[in-house]
Amino acid sequence: MARSRREHDDAVRITTAASSRNADIATRQKRYLWSMSLRSACFVGAVVAALADINWLWPILIAGAIVLPYIAVVLANAATTRTDAFQLRDGAGAHPELSGGPGPRD
Repeated sequence: MARSRREHDDAVRITTAASSRNADIATRQKRYLWSMSLRSACFVGAVVAALADINWLWPILIAGAIVLPYIAVVLANAATTRTDAFQLRDGAGAHPELSGGPGPRD
């Protein structure tokens, strides 16, 4: 028995295929780790700036350390999607590219 085929079945192109789940999780973990490392550097920098009497710098670094966890979570949860603007041609045989010619020669 033949399988029924849907009329508007979208083809999956390799350029738009999603990466594997493990690769996606690894990428998200790396982004989160970098953001949290930057947050830790902000805290350490704020302490050093306060001890060095740089009174204008430590509040900026503390503000960065407070905001970075939110940014880190948003970046870690952002899904990577691939899209492109061009459409594939219709299925094979729908629009032949070569004409049949004048016919068989006798």
